[in-house]
Order: sequence, then C-alpha cells, then structure tokens
Amino acid sequence: MTTLFTKIINGEVPGRFVWRDDDVVAFLTIAPITPGHTLVVPRREIEHWLEADPEMLSKVMSVAQTIGRAQEEAFGAKRVGVLFEGYEVPHFHVHVWPTRSPADFDLKRVDHAPDPADMERTAQTLRGALRDAGHGTCVPD
Repeated sequence: MTTLFTKIINGEVPGRFVWRDDDVVAFLTIAPITPGHTLVVPRREIEHWLEADPEMLSKVMSVAQTIGRAQEEAFGAKRVGVLFEGYEVPHFHVHVWPTRSPADFDLKRVDHAPDPADMERTAQTLRGALRDAGHGTCVPD
C-alpha cells in the first residue's frame, strides 16, 4: 500500500519541499513542534528505520544533518532535535527541528494548525539557508 509520504513525494498530495535528490527528500511537517520542523524521508518505501540498509540510513542521516545545520543558521537554534518515530505514517522518516530549550522537545507543543503563509515563509527561509550552504542543486524552487 502506498504511504502518505509516497503520495507527497509523487506530487499527489502537496508538500513544502526543502530538499530533493535521487534517494531522499525533505519537506516541512504539517504539525511542527517549532518553525522549520522538517521530515527527511527516503523516496523508497521502508516501513521501519531498522529495515533500512546501512547505505540508506547513512544517506538519510547525512541529509538530516545538513538540514539541521541549515536550521541552526536560518532560525538561530541552539540545538537541533532529531526523532525517529513512524507511528502515524509507516514510512521511515526522521524529524529534524530547531530548538532553543528543552521545552522544544515536548511533543504536546505541536502546532496542529500552523498558518500556511508562515509555513511558506519558513520553507523559503530554510531553502535559502540550504542554498547559502552550497546545496542549491538539491533545493527546489
């Protein structure tokens, strides 16, 4: 069965992409903990991160680290949170979000109704930071 993330990757469901390469994509989550909260997802459907081969796991984490560095720069984050979860969508993905304090790790603080205009500005800011860091070939317009 095709996952929601595969539908987003294939353009069947809209997504605010900040990264696209042959193996991995990254897009803003629709329910951010903090502005800039991004999901890093392999294009290939892998249900659980433990099922990913070492090369894919390495690639996903490399992109997550690149996104995290851009989040630090773009949003003035002190730290970057990373979470493997996978309960809501059975497609391996990594949550990456900018943080300023331990309170930013409280999943109860998720914004379930973010302003679409704010989300678009956030995506543009993160894309700009990624381009400034030399990753323009993987950053969509």
